[in-house]
Amino acid sequence: MSNTTIKREGLARKVLKNPSGWMSAGFVFAIVLFGVFAPLVSAWDPNEPDVYSVLGGPSAAHWFGTDSAGRDVFTRLAFSTQFSLETAALAVVVALAIGVVGGLIAGYFGGWFDAIASWMTSILMALPGLVVLLAAMAVIGPTMWGAMAIFGVLLSPAYYRLVYTTVRGVRNELYVDAARVSGLSDLRIIARHILGVVRAPIIIQTAIIASIAIAIQSGIEFLGLGDKDTPSWGAMLNDAFRQIYDAPGLLVWPSATIALVTISLVIFANTVRDELERTGPRVKKIKGLGKTAAQLADDAAEVATIVHAAPSRTNDALISVSKLAVGYPNGQGGVKQVVHNVNLTVNRGEVVGLIGESGSGKTQTAFAVLGLLPAGGRVVAGSIVFDGKELVGASAREYDQIRGGRISYIPQEPMSNLDPSFTIGSQLVEPMMKVLGLSKSEAKAKAIALLTRVGIPNPELTMKKYPHEISGGQAQRVLIAGAVSCDPDLIIADEPTTALDVTVQAEVLDLLRDLQKETNTALLMVTHNFGVVADLCDYINVMQEGRILEAGPVLEIFQNAQHPYTQSLLDSILEGGPARGAYIAPKGN
Repeated sequence: MSNTTIKREGLARKVLKNPSGWMSAGFVFAIVLFGVFAPLVSAWDPNEPDVYSVLGGPSAAHWFGTDSAGRDVFTRLAFSTQFSLETAALAVVVALAIGVVGGLIAGYFGGWFDAIASWMTSILMALPGLVVLLAAMAVIGPTMWGAMAIFGVLLSPAYYRLVYTTVRGVRNELYVDAARVSGLSDLRIIARHILGVVRAPIIIQTAIIASIAIAIQSGIEFLGLGDKDTPSWGAMLNDAFRQIYDAPGLLVWPSATIALVTISLVIFANTVRDELERTGPRVKKIKGLGKTAAQLADDAAEVATIVHAAPSRTNDALISVSKLAVGYPNGQGGVKQVVHNVNLTVNRGEVVGLIGESGSGKTQTAFAVLGLLPAGGRVVAGSIVFDGKELVGASAREYDQIRGGRISYIPQEPMSNLDPSFTIGSQLVEPMMKVLGLSKSEAKAKAIALLTRVGIPNPELTMKKYPHEISGGQAQRVLIAGAVSCDPDLIIADEPTTALDVTVQAEVLDLLRDLQKETNTALLMVTHNFGVVADLCDYINVMQEGRILEAGPVLEIFQNAQHPYTQSLLDSILEGGPARGAYIAPKGN
């Protein structure tokens, strides 16, 4: 096995290796230092006039010359840089705080906050910003700090709309649902998974907003509406414009600084965004595929007598679903039910199959148990009791305490359930730290052990990889490791082999069987494949059109199915007849 390790470069290192990045960052950094150390860069007072040096040219004493009052231009440029950047930064911070936080909350949670925030945003966008700003300055006086704070509020809709739209697009992604099932709180999900998606647009928007804030601040000062005792780029432009015929060179320093700073900000933001976006098996025949119904029945008998050794079903119910009904709005003020009067029980340590064709309601039933029904979906009737606790009507906080630690989930689309912004290790370690209270080192050690157990080669290297760097089969193994990592009492596996290559499916099923036996964890297997049922399950529930039509021990169902639908499913399994002949193309006319 290769001992090659992957050393990933940090974001700062990547940006500084990019010519556009280091040049723009270098200029912005130099300008910031120029402003911060303004009192040290010159011995001149930026506001002290000198009538003997009016409109003087560059000299050893005055590097950039003097203005119409004889003040040193270089000194005034340094102090102007400090003041202009600070007030522009205030506007950006206010806009960020209001727009990003509001957009994240409204986009993720929706509800009344979404309605109020969207209404307020529409009002702010309808206001003539510059007119409001000038009117505010007439009230609060020529203080640029207050003016730019108000301008930040007026700029906040630019962030809000951007973040809100992006969050609405990803809040129902499968990897977000997977994070919820892992037991992460909404705040943790927003900070780790949602914010990671919007960070690149926010960076670009921040550069644009900062440029606008600099331009507006300079424009107000250019009009003479600011504090005349405070040097600023706009005030320097005002003085230079009035002396444009006598000393046109005075325009060069503030205008060039404004232009270069805004251009550098945009280039730097684009470089950071670009670098953020660059995240730089044994073949085995699956049991149950191509077998006849009789062969599947033999498999079921073997499962019942050898694998599970459970001659009769116990009454130690871990989760009991009773008369469950799930519905969605029908667009006419009513509710359309997709799950009807479902009764389902999973005992401790038992493997129960929920089988049916696509659209039968089996996944909706599983999502109802998890409290993860899609938008609009709700439990309209019935009861879901988990270990003595009623889950129907439970709050989000109560579900957060159950998901991940008590109930875990294995999805059918492994690549869609791993967040592309984070490494495999990060996504395994974080839930264990949150749910089990482990330290980072303890969680990492357990994650490596789990990856080893589920058959991931070189788990230390895999921990450092991103989801796109592993195969679909490895991704499913990672999700299985995540599902058992917090020692749950129940695992809900929703078609865990559907998205995998046939050659990988058997290995995954073997792994699930072995892990279930080792941990004695209850398993609810949602599937349409009778081969999976025969291979794993103790008990079967057959579902069609949102209803449980037949239920019973696996061997009994295979040998003596009663309902016509169950019989049709078994009859649809290919019998072991002779293969058809070679294909003969039809003769042309």
